[in-house]
Amino acid sequence: MSEVIGVRFKEVGKIYYFDPSGERFLENDRVIVETARGVECGIVAMPNRNIADEKIIRPLKSVMRRANAEDMKIIEQNREKEKRAFKICEEKIIKHGLDMKLVDTEYTFDNSKVLFYFTAEGRVDFRALVKDLASVFRTRIELRQIGVRDESKMLGGLGVCGRPFCCSSFLGEFQPVSIKMAKEQGLSLSPVKISGTCGRLMCCLKYEQEAYLDLLKRTPKIGAIVNTPDGRGEVIDLNLITGTLKVKMDKSPEAAPHTFKVKEVKLVKDGSIRLDKKEIQELKELEDK
Repeated sequence: MSEVIGVRFKEVGKIYYFDPSGERFLENDRVIVETARGVECGIVAMPNRNIADEKIIRPLKSVMRRANAEDMKIIEQNREKEKRAFKICEEKIIKHGLDMKLVDTEYTFDNSKVLFYFTAEGRVDFRALVKDLASVFRTRIELRQIGVRDESKMLGGLGVCGRPFCCSSFLGEFQPVSIKMAKEQGLSLSPVKISGTCGRLMCCLKYEQEAYLDLLKRTPKIGAIVNTPDGRGEVIDLNLITGTLKVKMDKSPEAAPHTFKVKEVKLVKDGSIRLDKKEIQELKELEDK
């Protein structure tokens, strides 16, 4: 076990572990630390805690110091520099005729590097742009291409539910989401209904997935053969939440299906949840990041 603190560098970003060097830190304390990008100022998201060694990536860097009033002034100055850098970079992108969209600009705390985040449909040759920007800012320049999910996380906004994006309000990291989840939850596979503002599958599909998987273990699937109080039949529809099944009876296949509770039927042969090739092809781009 090792004592660590968890530090975030973005409001809703990934938490990184650092050695507190014997000092006690509280949540929301500002600290100065050294990272792979250079010296950075971060916010303590997790106070001092003992963590199993196998969960820590070595070597574990130590906190340099608590942020002071002078450090906070530097951060404010950097925010102003970022606004100016954003405007200049947009002008340079137009000048070089590059097919890319600038999303955000970030200065490292020690001003050793300026990062420009952008989106683009494909690969972009921005070598001339980097040289141009380096001549203006006289420091290291890094252009980083991000996906549409990352763009939504940075810019924020409101989802179809009317609430702020999950990714920009509390999700530190993106969770893997698949078309199969939507299918298992009985949702419409219309891209409009299962994709977020970013154009990818909604992150919230992941939230109740374990509950749905548990219900699926105890509920006959569509296509299952079951014995009911009225005889044998095939499940043609189901509602996992209410635990009801619609069964087409073998003795009267042309009649309206009968409705039963899950506990009223006995499974003979279960069905399966499958995506056909056409569905996979049409919806594949929703899974891509």
